[in-house]
Amino acid sequence: MPVAASAIYFLNLRGDVLINRLYRDDVGGNMVDAFRMHIMQTKELGTCPVRQIGGCSFFYMRISNVYIVIVVSSNANVACAFKFVVEAVALFKSYFGGAFDEDAIRNNFVLIYELLDEIMDFGYPQNLSPEILKLYITQEGVRSPFSSKPSDKPVQNATLQVTGAVGWRREGLVYKKNEVFLDIVESVNLLMSSKGSVLRCDVTGKILMKCFLSGMPDLKLGLNDKIGLEKESQLKSRPPKSGKTIELDDVTFHQCVNLTRFNSEKTVSFVPPDGEFELMKYRITEGVNLPFRVLPTIKELGRTRMEVNVKVKSVFGAKMFALGVVIKIPVPKQTAKTSFQVTSGRAKYQAAIDCLVWKIRKFPGQTEPTLSAEVELISTMAEKKSWTRPPIQMEFQVPMFTASGLRVRFLKVWEKSGYNTVEWVRYITKAGSYEIRC
Repeated sequence: MPVAASAIYFLNLRGDVLINRLYRDDVGGNMVDAFRMHIMQTKELGTCPVRQIGGCSFFYMRISNVYIVIVVSSNANVACAFKFVVEAVALFKSYFGGAFDEDAIRNNFVLIYELLDEIMDFGYPQNLSPEILKLYITQEGVRSPFSSKPSDKPVQNATLQVTGAVGWRREGLVYKKNEVFLDIVESVNLLMSSKGSVLRCDVTGKILMKCFLSGMPDLKLGLNDKIGLEKESQLKSRPPKSGKTIELDDVTFHQCVNLTRFNSEKTVSFVPPDGEFELMKYRITEGVNLPFRVLPTIKELGRTRMEVNVKVKSVFGAKMFALGVVIKIPVPKQTAKTSFQVTSGRAKYQAAIDCLVWKIRKFPGQTEPTLSAEVELISTMAEKKSWTRPPIQMEFQVPMFTASGLRVRFLKVWEKSGYNTVEWVRYITKAGSYEIRC
């Protein structure tokens, strides 16, 4: 169910109402008093952004020094409500020159009321695109003296973009060089036990695109995902091509993707927005290729000495390399002195985070650098407590490598004028939460 908001309030930090708009008559005008009394005065604002009071639900979010509160009297989609708030704030910022705070609201209350009437109808969200709304709400907001005037280009053909299927792209774009940049960026999340078994492993990825194309092009993207290749083999009545196929989980697309064609043909077809945007997000839980294997050995020699040996093996190709590799090895708080020997990179002890920090600027593939360290501890008279070993944490970035195995099979661009395009594809894998227990 959509938001179905009964009212929306803009409050300052003291609880004073700056602006409010009632969309339905199923809530009383004193609902803001209930929010002020039961939530703001009890200082429970940081506990949960959703509260139920007297049969009504309050969804609230703080932006700068302003609280935006949505009141609903029936069951509603909470995620849709917060998405509406985020999009509405972005819309206000585009009118106010990038600022959204109490002063901006007081200086632009007439414009805000006009926008609230357009972006929500009887409690249901409507079009929140700044490019579209600026076509028929031409009033300019009072800009902050510290904000710069945005360089938004006017959007043409308002009727087509408000009612049609390509409201995210304007017509008449012309580029001397037609280019498409595609980045597949993945974050590896790993939790490994001290015995080397994987406790949790998944990959979250996103496909970022930057399009500089003339006219109204139609793009088709082919990936080595299992569903797409199975559909292709059915259409061609032959087995799928050899090579690794992967299964994408939790896939979400940009609004430009033709979902009808995706459901029928299993291909990602879309008319792209101009410039940079996020085409899709996904998650992989099976068949993850870990770029690094970490083999730690930590020995406690009595109460005042420790030996730390860590071997890190890169399992990607020998012609590839990782950048900005940082390994953080935890040590006890009573560490007094450390000495290191590393076969690659540099290491030092950082007392602020109680870790040995090993940095390797450029990490080639199929190599096994090691770190050996001796740690001297301060001996105390108090009873020694067992040291709970935090996991080793790792940061890295590996260009032209994907932990999921996702690859772009083809990227086709069609436009009625038939111009030539240049496509650039790049892969990047980085560490999300890469932890190894020791």
